Amino acid sequence: MNAITVQEQHLPGDSLESKFETALAWGFDGIELRSRGDFHFAGRLPELKRAAAAGVVMPTTCVEMSHFIGAFDRDLREDAIAQLTSQLTVMAEIGGVGVMTPGSYGMFSRRLPPFEPPRTPEEDHDILVDALGRLGEHAKREGVELFLEPLNRYEDYLVNTLAGAAALIQEVGSPAVRIVADTYHMNIEEADPAAALLEVAPYIGHLQASDSNRLEPGAGHVDWALFGATVQAIGYERSIALESRLSGDAATVLPAVPPMLRRYL
Repeated sequence: MNAITVQEQHLPGDSLESKFETALAWGFDGIELRSRGDFHFAGRLPELKRAAAAGVVMPTTCVEMSHFIGAFDRDLREDAIAQLTSQLTVMAEIGGVGVMTPGSYGMFSRRLPPFEPPRTPEEDHDILVDALGRLGEHAKREGVELFLEPLNRYEDYLVNTLAGAAALIQEVGSPAVRIVADTYHMNIEEADPAAALLEVAPYIGHLQASDSNRLEPGAGHVDWALFGATVQAIGYERSIALESRLSGDAATVLPAVPPMLRRYL
């Protein structure tokens, strides 16, 4: 049975230990962390180690930064790589599984004017392969993984599909770089989400769940029965993290999510 985790910002409490108690009471199995830039995540290491020692389950973290590995500015790209390198080390120190990142977020969309980014596709490709290769080497040394997240075409343009992410990962050739598949983005980008997951099954390292409208699972029209069947078909046994906005108060809407998902997993 897959563990179902919830991101830390949805949980009340002034410590990870108290947040974990609430997560368990609401039917979740653990917490997905959020890792800010400016080495803020490394600054949380004492807190994270204390929580891990207390038994708080924290397998993954989702970056929360202003720029990413595909930034147009070289200095910003290098900073993103440095931040992720640090975050991978932190996750290794607390016994976590990995860190996820998009190629970029909110930087450019081909669906909005001026429609053509200021870099060629070849330059985009080379920049991503270089960054993923360097981070993959570090992740492998640390015994954790980097998860590349495809985003929908309205949020960015660099990596939109699972197949696109898999092609980059194949080229990088690191077993420590894998895909995080998010059902919200898949709902927009994949003509057949189940078939898309099956096609890249060997490269899936993490799954995130939110509904078609970016709200919690059950608040939209994603076919969760099909999702659950596909998760079983690809043999995925790791955690599934809730990453969504909420349709109401967390204490009201979140307890319904774990039993709904477990019905199909």
